[in-house]
Order: sequence, then structure tokens, then C-alpha cells
Amino acid sequence: MINRRRFLQSVVAAATTPSMLHGCVSSGGSISDSSNLVEDPRRVLDLAKGLEYQVISRQGRRMSDGLRVPGCHDGMAAFAGTDGRIVLVCNHELDFSYWREGAFGERYPVCPRKIKSGLYDQGRGVSPGLGGTTTTIYNPANGEAERQFLSLGGTEFNCAGGPTPWGSWLSCEECFEDAGRGRADGHRIVREQPHGYVFEVSAAATGLAEPLPIKAMGRFEHEACAVHETTGIVYMTEDRHHSLFYRYIPNVPGKLLEGGKLQALAVADEPSLPTHNWTADHEVPLRRPLNTYWIDLEDVDPVDNDLRLRGAQSGAAMFARGEGLCVAGDRFAFTCTIGGPARLGQVFTYKPSPYEGTREELGAPGLLELIAESDVNSLLRNADNLTMAPWGDLIVCEDSAAINSLVGVRPDGSQYEIARNRYSKSELAGACFSPDGNILFVNIQYPGKTIAITGDWKKTGFLL
Repeated sequence: MINRRRFLQSVVAAATTPSMLHGCVSSGGSISDSSNLVEDPRRVLDLAKGLEYQVISRQGRRMSDGLRVPGCHDGMAAFAGTDGRIVLVCNHELDFSYWREGAFGERYPVCPRKIKSGLYDQGRGVSPGLGGTTTTIYNPANGEAERQFLSLGGTEFNCAGGPTPWGSWLSCEECFEDAGRGRADGHRIVREQPHGYVFEVSAAATGLAEPLPIKAMGRFEHEACAVHETTGIVYMTEDRHHSLFYRYIPNVPGKLLEGGKLQALAVADEPSLPTHNWTADHEVPLRRPLNTYWIDLEDVDPVDNDLRLRGAQSGAAMFARGEGLCVAGDRFAFTCTIGGPARLGQVFTYKPSPYEGTREELGAPGLLELIAESDVNSLLRNADNLTMAPWGDLIVCEDSAAINSLVGVRPDGSQYEIARNRYSKSELAGACFSPDGNILFVNIQYPGKTIAITGDWKKTGFLL
């Protein structure tokens, strides 16, 4: 069970202690020698002592459906399967300009009709959307991936998303592309469909899910989703320099395709607040909860990529590349990859109102709080995907121009490295735990791999 109380204590303690990230390094004292990692002789991923890994998905391998494992592994979630199996649903952040890394390779023209008909965008037989999701059935008893298949196809740049309490994965397109002809990275691309939507994939799917864009959730460069289990409200981040923080209130909780209301977060008495802290003109203080309200958004399936611009003009707060988002106790934690004066990242929390999504929330508003801001002394830099560990720490993937690590952040603000990718200079992504909390899964985006990390977590020294 997730130790939510431990995370909540970190927020309370932040009132009297340094920020969770600001100016902190791990217990070793310096960024260069603070790690207790073991160099990997296989040159895949360095891990802390006491941990080991197994590669369970690798770009280019043949899958059970005859296709190849796509590359650019990104957001991911783990679900309980049958007989102790674990179902992993994984995003792939691709479009046709990365055709060599797609599921079809050069075989798309002769791809089975059944698969072609299940794609959201077939690209008129020329350039299908190569993003989407794969599903892997993993057996932890023998460490084998017993089955793997394409479970969403024909979409583009599926970056992150999030699991739902009703057993599905929300896969987000981090793009805004129109139907028609164009070029990308020297490739001729034909699109039959517009892109920039959220799609839902059941963890119980045994093949390609029906690719239905949830248009009421907005058309913009989606990043991540997280669901408020009590109400069914879905929160979303957006990967733009001046992005918004969204919520979708479905007409019927758990049935997102039946429509709903899309809104953007605003800060009370601070219209159109830029939360970036890039200048002193609009400084958002650390560890000071801010009252919020929500702005209704109109024309949420726009022709122009201007939803965030119209939202900001109406008073919505702006964020510096909103990315990772997860449930963290009674609130949601989300990262802004280039926020803060050093542009090395921020972590915010949003605590919903007891009356979230109703008129009564105006009298007891939700709270936005900047709990962390990285600087040059921080171990963690450019925070991206994140999840909560069973022991109550935040586990954060880095996406920086330097070597990227998987970093744990304790409630007292100290940090520790769980893993480091010294071998491909790729970002890490998709960190998530198995339903029993024993296995930590993480993706290396380039070249695409899914890693299962196991070991005795109590012996690593992480759990204080």
C-alpha cells in the first residue's frame, strides 16, 4: 500500500524546512560523488547496490502480433493481470518521421488489413501514425514477457498519460497536427485525421483498442493525466513553455467519451499568473498554498492551437512545461520541467477542494502550492515523469541535456539516485510500480527499452 501519510508529512514539514528540492543533494553531500550506484557491465543502466534489473521490452523485437516493438518508450502504467501477471501499457512517442522505429518498419504496405483498419490514422497508405501504445503481459514469477502487442495505433507522439481507477490507460498525444499533407524531418507525411487528443486503452485489451479520440478533453499538446478517484475528474498537464493545468469534469464518471466540461486552473487575485519564476516580476513563493478557481474553456476542439492562449487571456495560470503528474495522497503532484530561476524544474501540488467540481468549492477552494524548485546545487534536475513509491517518496525521472537519472525525493527533502543512464544520454520515463509495490518499472526512451528493477528495497538505504 502506498504510504500517503509520509508524503503528506513532507508538505507539512516544508513550512519549517528547506524545499524538497531547492538546494538539496543526497546524503553523500555533492552532486558528483553523492551516488551509491554500481556500474553496469552490460552498459544499460547503473543501479543502487542491492538492486538488479531485467530488460522486458526492447525496440525492434518481434511481438506476439507479428509487429515490431516500437521505439521511444515513454509514459507507462502497471495493472494487475490474471494469475499474478502484470499488465504494462506503454506509450511510444513517435510520428512517421521516425518510421524506422515504428511497429511496421518497411512492411506497412503489406501489413494485415485487420491491423490497418484498427489504426486511428492510416495516412492514406503512405504514412500511418506510428505512435500509440504497446501492452506487455509480464510474469514476475519467471521474469518473462509472455505476450506483447500493439494496443493503440495510428496516433502520434504519445508521450505520457495516466492510469484510471477503472482499469484503463489514458494515452496523450503531445502534438497538434492537422489532417492533410506535409513534411517532417525530410519525410513526406499524409494525415487523414487531426491529432492532439487523449485516447483510452483498457488494460484488459487483447489487441488493438478502438481508437476513439476523447475530444471533450481538449485538443492541445497533452502530457500527463491523473484521476481524482472520488469524483472521476481528470487533471491534465501540457508540455508548452506557457502551458495550462487542466481538469475535465465528465458528465458520467468513468465514461469519458460521454462528454464533459474542460476547465483551466487560475489563482485567486492573480489573473493570468505566470508561475515560472523566471523573473522577479511575478514570483510564486515556495511552500505557500494559493487559493484557486477554475475557468470554463470554450471551443475545446479548436482549429488553431490556441486553447492555452485563450485560457491565459481569461485568467488561467501559466506553467513552464507541465509534464509528469501523479496522485500523491490527498493531492496531485506535477512537474514543470524548465520552471524556476535556473530553469532546472519545479514541483507543484494541487489539493482538490472537499467540494471539487461543484459550486460549493468556491467557499473552500482547491490549493496550488510550489513545494520544490531545483537550483544548481540540486541533485534532481529537469523533473519529468514521476510516481509515488510504496514507501511514500516521490520517484522522479529526469529529462535534461546531461546524463539522466531516476531520483527519489524523501519527505525531509533529501534525494537519492536509484538509477542512472550513462549509456545512451536518453531521458528516463514512465516510472511506475507493480500493483504489489515490489517491482519498479522504468523506460529508457532511446533506444527504447522497458526495465524491471527488483531487489530488497529495505536494504538499499532509501527507506529511512
